Amino acid sequence: MDATKPAANGGELPGLAELIAKQLQPDVVTIDQDGFYPRQFLQDLGELGGYAGVVAPAFGGSGLGLTHSVQVMAKVSQTCLSTGFAIWCQTACLRYLQLSDNENLKIRFLPALVDGRLLGGTGLSNTLKFKCGIERALLKARRVAGGYAINGNLPWVSNLGPGHVFVTGCPVEDDGRLLFFLVETQRNGFRLVEGAHFAAMEGTGTQACQFRDYFVGDDYVLAQPEKSENYLAKIKPGMILAQMGMGLGLIRACIDLIESANKSSGLTNQYLDDQAEELADELAIAERETYRLTRLLDNDTTADVLADVLKVRLAGSELSLRASQSALLHQGAKGFLTHSAAQRKVREAYFVAIVTPAIKQLRRELANLKSAEVCALPLS
Repeated sequence: MDATKPAANGGELPGLAELIAKQLQPDVVTIDQDGFYPRQFLQDLGELGGYAGVVAPAFGGSGLGLTHSVQVMAKVSQTCLSTGFAIWCQTACLRYLQLSDNENLKIRFLPALVDGRLLGGTGLSNTLKFKCGIERALLKARRVAGGYAINGNLPWVSNLGPGHVFVTGCPVEDDGRLLFFLVETQRNGFRLVEGAHFAAMEGTGTQACQFRDYFVGDDYVLAQPEKSENYLAKIKPGMILAQMGMGLGLIRACIDLIESANKSSGLTNQYLDDQAEELADELAIAERETYRLTRLLDNDTTADVLADVLKVRLAGSELSLRASQSALLHQGAKGFLTHSAAQRKVREAYFVAIVTPAIKQLRRELANLKSAEVCALPLS
């Protein structure tokens, strides 16, 4: 990673710290343990401009870019990664729409998504795994008059509820290429189903989705099959890179926990691995590389940065695991209490490491890219 450039400044959305302290901090344990979905906070964050970075001013956004969105996400994730993840879902949904060619859909949905009146998610986990050849497609699209009929089930889609929207993609029958489209959860042929219960991240509005001849009109399509390859190449790097907001915020919070523990237990804590100073140095490198890449994508959505994005995303997962373990060990028995922040950070870190793309998927794709480079070398 390139550590020569400074991290992006600011990221401090006016009023964000106050909103977190007033509306999010008091509910963190309830979100984590009882599955409370922080709807009001997410809506108020939209009013504050927290989602506006990835959307052009013509559609109600600020145009500040992915850089700004990642900074906001990181700030929230320091306090609550579940909420940071919901913000990533909202941001991803917005960016998918913004980068599509469907102008009417942008006009209709982007302004409400930007200001939080409408909440949205992303259902591309299976799409990406199918595209990489590691999972069968769980949805199928069939061409019908005026659009497509969608059938199948998605086990886990987040930031969902009645009246929400989300973006997903699936192969078209007798074609094989992908179709990307917007889903409205209140429409006929679609049903939300309470899914599994997780060790962490319960308050993320994660539900299973059933499609039974759900009709997607051509006016709800973000990319038709003939354009889907280019569309996926355009949205994928930014979607993956934006997840760094979760990791960066989590790591920062873990460093704070370590430093707090050292005030009373520094004499023994000095023998532990991954001290605060070491983690802070590695965090600074990860921040610089993340914001170097967000700036490149802000300037050119087709920039050839996928390999670098995968590398920094992998580094973010690995550093999250190390930092959270160190925070718990530094806290000692206090960190093992039910309501302690340290044990929550460990569970949150494992989510960063397994959410699509998980560590194993990142390493696989990097290996495949490396193999492709080798195959492309001229014979001597």
